[in-house]
Amino acid sequence: RGFASQTDGESRLAQVLREKFPRASAIKVVDISGGCGAMYEIHIESEEFREKRTVQQHQMVNQALSEEIKHMHGLRIFTSAPK
Repeated sequence: RGFASQTDGESRLAQVLREKFPRASAIKVVDISGGCGAMYEIHIESEEFREKRTVQQHQMVNQALSEEIKHMHGLRIFTSAPK
């Protein structure tokens, strides 16, 4: 699926993540609920995650999306620091 066909939800979440993680080198948001916005998969590579445990990285993402998460059924988070 091309970038142009991102759903509104994907675009909105990606925008929030870009604001909260300005040093991110990669942000990818995919609606894995078939387009209804109930479940998302998020991949973020950011310098902010360096030296942090995975659980801390995921807490940062959950905090950044705290408002949006209230309207979801599920969220899969994949985080990493640039190599």
